[in-house]
This record gives sequence, C-alpha cells and structure tokens, in this order.
Amino acid sequence: GCRGHARARQSGTATEMTSLTARATLHASARASASPRSGGVGTARNAGPHGLRPGCRRRHRRDATAAPGATASAVDLAAELRADFPILEQDIPETGKRLVYLDSAASSQKPSAVVDAHRDYYMMINANVHRGVHYLSGKATDAYEEARVKVAKFVNAKSDREIVFTRNASEAINLVAYTWGMDNLGPGDEVVVSVLEHHSNLVPWQLVCEKTGATLRHVGLKKDNSGIDVDALAAVMAEGRVKLVATAHVSNVLGCELDVSAVTTLAKKHGAKVLLDACQSVPHMPVDVQSLGVDWIVASGHKMCGPTGIGFLWGTAEALESMPPWMGGGEMIQDVYMDRSTYAPPPARFEAGTPAIGEAIALGRACDYLTEVGMDRVHAFEKEIGGILYDKLSAVNDVTIYGPTPAQGRASLAAFNVAGVHANDVC
Repeated sequence: GCRGHARARQSGTATEMTSLTARATLHASARASASPRSGGVGTARNAGPHGLRPGCRRRHRRDATAAPGATASAVDLAAELRADFPILEQDIPETGKRLVYLDSAASSQKPSAVVDAHRDYYMMINANVHRGVHYLSGKATDAYEEARVKVAKFVNAKSDREIVFTRNASEAINLVAYTWGMDNLGPGDEVVVSVLEHHSNLVPWQLVCEKTGATLRHVGLKKDNSGIDVDALAAVMAEGRVKLVATAHVSNVLGCELDVSAVTTLAKKHGAKVLLDACQSVPHMPVDVQSLGVDWIVASGHKMCGPTGIGFLWGTAEALESMPPWMGGGEMIQDVYMDRSTYAPPPARFEAGTPAIGEAIALGRACDYLTEVGMDRVHAFEKEIGGILYDKLSAVNDVTIYGPTPAQGRASLAAFNVAGVHANDVC
C-alpha cells in the first residue's frame, strides 16, 4: 500500500509485476557519471564515514552529465539543485556509483534548508505554541503560524485559516471522514472513489460507510487505462445518491491526472462534495485550490521536500466550518466548563494538543524552497524526464507500461510489467 513501491501479484502459476513506479523528480533525476571519477570530490576513495563525501554546498554545481536522451535543461536543473541535498553526496558501497534516488513518489529527500529550519527550531526557539506569554513561546507561535501562511500561499488558499496541520495526508482524510462524513452520511447515501485510490483514500471511507450505513461505490478506468472513466462517474451520480467524490488528483500508479473540472461540474450538478488526494500533485506541479473548485485537498509534507510527521488539510471556509471537532484537548476549545465546552473556529478546532511545531516550520521552509525553484519549472522538468523514462522503458522487449502516454499527459513515473518476470527479480 505504500505510494511508489513495487508490488507483485500471483495469477495462477505465473507471477507478473504490476506496479514498479519510479518517479524521476527534480533533485535526483539526471544521473551523474555512471562510473566512479578518478580523484576529486565524488570518488569512492574520497568518501567519508558510511560513504559520505566531503561536503560540497555550492548551489550551482555543473559537474553532472546527462543520462542518454536527457536534454541540457534537464541536466541544468539537476546539477543546480543536487548539492542542496546532502544525502545524495554518497556512493553505493557495492558499486562505487553515485547514489541516484528515484522513489520520491513514496517520500522525497530533504534539502539542507529544510533540515536547518527543523534543527533551528529546537536549538533556538523550542517552546509550546499559543499558550505562553514568554519570549520563546511568542517566537515559536509566530514561526508556527508563519508556516501556515506559507502553505496557504503555496496552494493559493484564500486565507491561512483554511489550512489545518495534520500528521500526514492519511490523518487529513480521516479528519474529513470522521467529522463531515459521520455528520452527513447515512443509509441511502453514497461515497464514490475510483479503482486508483491509495489505501489512505479508501479504508477511511470503508470504515465510515460501515458506521453510517452509507454505500461505498467505485468507478473504473477508461478503456485505454489513461484515467478515471468520467462517463461512468456521471452515470453513478445521475442516480442521485452520491454525497461525496473522493479521488486522487494525480495517480501514484498510472501517473494520470484527474479531469478535475469534469468532476466538479458533475458534483455541483448533483449536490455532492469533492475531496482530492493531492499528494502526487502538490509537490510536482502548480496547484491553485481556488481554481480547482473542490471542497478539500490533502497533502503530506514528506512528499514535498518537508519532514515526516506533518501534512495538511485545505478546505473551503464553508466546508471547514461545517465540520464538528474530531479530537478533544487543548487549543481546540474556546470556553471549558465542567459539564460542557465550546469550540474554537477552524483551523484550531482540528488541532488538539501540542502540534508538530518543528515539523510545521520545516514544511513552511519546504514551501519556500519549492517556490524559489519555481513550480512551473519543476513541472516542466518532470514532464521532460518522465518522457525520457517512458521512451526508454518502451524500447525494452517484453515491457508493458500502464497508464496514459506522455502525449496524453502523465506524471513522471511508470507502472510497468515485465512478461514472465517477478517484480523482485527486475533490476
């Protein structure tokens, strides 16, 4: 169930690899020289402990060489940014080759600026937020709320009050499921997902539908497997029982991008709400929540150059205000009596207890970093590298690639099958 990992299934006696995803993302997609260099920074014999090279933090390093088929623009961005990621400054012990990381669909690496922001919180301003009047608490609160503003700007929210910090995207979906879902779903109602969903956007709705008596339905793919069958979705919604459509903005398996406009048009026509799992879109392309026209999106920090243990829910002010509290505790309250309480407005209503302060601050810095690079530039780079990945895999005998072609539009990952070969034996 992890995003971007290899999965295999048994079909009788034959085993086929059904999903080996390799996201070629901005900080690791243009490979350095395939063979160890002789002397200088980057050779195996100059490596420090555990294979780490002596630090090279120059921002505009230009010593990368292109993978076959890569263009100058791809190499330029990779060479420019690679030194920002210290973890990549190491060799693989068995081969002596430079580490190349292609698993950002599962979790991205962190630039030094993000690591430094996380460290600086604990070294310089460590204190609880929203509940102290002393110097450090004031600084921590300001930094925490500034991070919320940064996330809001990154996705073009109308207000930072529309951003709720969560542990990850999974918690953000569960937050919607156990607040809005429990309040608004009942027997006769339907929630629609697709066959492309990550477990995080499937299991919560299974649980809530079981509790409320609502029905969970799914729609399949187009005949060419290039994305969700919107016509099938329209047919389901025409029956008049759908309260919510919950689906991925970009699939972590097929790499297809949802036709959001078509889905939101259907939802508005039939009075349904829309939740987007944006884990594979927010880090890789410009996302403007105001233009999407959905009710909620969710994303995880660790997939967008941020730390683990932090994610966010964006919701319209109307959608968030309609949701009751989920967890009780400090900060989500307004007035507390022995027999009752009143609750804070969003986002505080959904952030009970001490939050992941350092992680939120580092997530804000990750938004800064990606903004400085430029999300248009990131997206163009990934399209270029993704096209190379698709073309090279297509040229391999007995390989079948699933999902849309680059001409149809796809993310820079590939799910493919090697005929007659188990996933664990592909190398």
